[in-house]
Amino acid sequence: MSIINIRKRIKEESNPEQAKILQRFFKTGKGEYGEGDIFAGIKVPVQRKIARENRNATIKELYDLLHSPVHEERLIALFILIDKFSKADETHREQIYNFYMKNRKGINNWDLVDLSAPLIAGAFLYDKERTILYEFAESENIWERRIAILSTFYFIRKNDFKDTLAISEILLNDKHDLIHKAVGWMLRETGKRNLKVEESFLKKHYKKMPRTMLRYAIEKFPEEIRQNYLKGRI
Repeated sequence: MSIINIRKRIKEESNPEQAKILQRFFKTGKGEYGEGDIFAGIKVPVQRKIARENRNATIKELYDLLHSPVHEERLIALFILIDKFSKADETHREQIYNFYMKNRKGINNWDLVDLSAPLIAGAFLYDKERTILYEFAESENIWERRIAILSTFYFIRKNDFKDTLAISEILLNDKHDLIHKAVGWMLRETGKRNLKVEESFLKKHYKKMPRTMLRYAIEKFPEEIRQNYLKGRI
């Protein structure tokens, strides 16, 4: 069974010292956003390799992995799910998307969201109705809010910016730093493809944007323009 192989490989590749570093980095302490998350201490390229070795894992096995307390098990499950989605026909893509959404409780740290939401939720919803992303943007759950904005990364890559801007506007007053970073990042990615679109949004909202969000959004701007935004001179 693939799940046995995956857990065997995780045990072989585990690194306790790296695990300690990752548990600090991903804020797993009491009261932090990743509270209780357990790491084996395996780097992402190795996890991708383990996923490729076990790409035939069943949906039942992926369900078990996504409900694991071990971070690497959940991420490897998502890598396999992304691979299955990329090769599936429309019927199976919908099944994978529904599975992803129903089991999103296990997608509960920023790397898990960022590596999967654009390639599953975003890719599936690209040519469909996207109300679910707006519902997530209003959610009390930080990971649902991050899924909402990160899913639009797929749309951005297709030069479709409408939902990125609309969801960014909803999240302007969000209190969490991880959402500030995510929104700023997606605005920056929008600007890479259409600077006028990003600048139009910024000129309307930059004075009330959280500082981190603004800094991420203007990171690639010429220094003089960056400073003008930061000092409110636009």
